Amino acid sequence: MRFDIVLDTNVLVAALKSSRGASFRLLSLVEHGIFTLHVSTPLVSEYEAVLKRGITSLTAEDIDDVIDFLCSRAVLNKIFFLWRPVLKDPDDDFVLELAVKANAAIVTWNVADFKYAARFGIAVMTPRDFLASLEVQP
Repeated sequence: MRFDIVLDTNVLVAALKSSRGASFRLLSLVEHGIFTLHVSTPLVSEYEAVLKRGITSLTAEDIDDVIDFLCSRAVLNKIFFLWRPVLKDPDDDFVLELAVKANAAIVTWNVADFKYAARFGIAVMTPRDFLASLEVQP
């Protein structure tokens, strides 16, 4: 079975802050093709903006390398429709729009922020729960 996912920015931040835990384990599986990662231009821009705020010990070049790697492994989706606002945080709406376009689950540490995703048939789960669905332990 093939899994399609959208990684919320908080998962990427957690993975790059610590090599222990579910977020890092999930990020380390990207290269193995166990699941399909989906991105959009707004999501990649958010990854870059958030990570370059200095919240990790990585240099700007390291962050560029991580983002380039993710983009090389991901499917780029162009979004031609908008359903804003749907979520409590309008900054999360583009993540939901991408998930709907890609028919992908949203993997996030802020599951409650995406409670209305179910209206669109989108599953929302933590990295730990997603890894469990793959039968991979963090």
